[in-house]
Amino acid sequence: MAEHSPAFDAPLSDLRKRIEELEAYPAAAGAERELEKLRKELRRSTREAYHGLSAWEKTRIARDFERPYTLDFVSGLMSDWVELHGDRAFGDDTSMISGLATFRGRSIAVVGHEKGRGTTERIHRNFGQARPEGHRKALRVMELAARFGLPIVSFIDTPGAYPGMGAEERGQAESIARNLIEMAGLPVPIVAVITGEGWSGGALALAVADRILMLEYAVHSVITPEGCAAILWRDQEKKTEAAEALKITGPDLVDLGVIDEVVPEPLGGAQADHAEACLLLGDRLDAQLRKLESLDPQRLLDRRYRKYREIGSFNER
Repeated sequence: MAEHSPAFDAPLSDLRKRIEELEAYPAAAGAERELEKLRKELRRSTREAYHGLSAWEKTRIARDFERPYTLDFVSGLMSDWVELHGDRAFGDDTSMISGLATFRGRSIAVVGHEKGRGTTERIHRNFGQARPEGHRKALRVMELAARFGLPIVSFIDTPGAYPGMGAEERGQAESIARNLIEMAGLPVPIVAVITGEGWSGGALALAVADRILMLEYAVHSVITPEGCAAILWRDQEKKTEAAEALKITGPDLVDLGVIDEVVPEPLGGAQADHAEACLLLGDRLDAQLRKLESLDPQRLLDRRYRKYREIGSFNER
């Protein structure tokens, strides 16, 4: 793990560095024995460090720059990937990935946020913050999928929709609202996966789905903890309290009926082992698609409608 790593991961980083140094000299006397000892210590320390994490600590993990992004999941889970570009109205938003692929024998459409690796690519990808043309590109591909009867998989990992002046001038709010409306009525299975950050309307623009999965250390809410703290307390240092109050973690959101399933991550988080993270997610994604593919379109739409009508329901005495 590199930059943006949570503070509690520092001792683990030291262990990893020592292991890497020894692996560079495998022929050294006693190296193999010392390596095995360090690997056991790393596994033990990782289990302890990642046990009982707070909501804010999970937020730090969700923002780790080494976590897998949409293109990592595409390359790790799918084949025959064909990326489609542009919204046919303004331009191509590189923070939003859209295309067609094969996943375990079925053709699917894929949309998702892409943050990029390294400073240059992150700037090119606008740090995963989609503009209106990104939302419209995703919708164009999802409507194409509906036309040909293809399931849709969306990967959500964004700090939020881009709030710049140009984005607002081109209809940021309308583009998000249009996605919500149209996704609610697409007659094909839709599975959304929150892989890291899932904040605000930028996340919602890809999250109207039949099933919503969430990685173990992902977070999801209408606002970031920092934004909530700034509004309620006028103090961003209250972000830890805000994170707890917002109920942003997987178990909390399952209890609230906002998401459907928490997908386990490898020891040390998805950032520690992309391949295993893809395998764990792939099995759950395949299981959910199999269930949804057995439903006729009208039943699918009826269930989707009821799902969202029931979120936030309560009884008055």
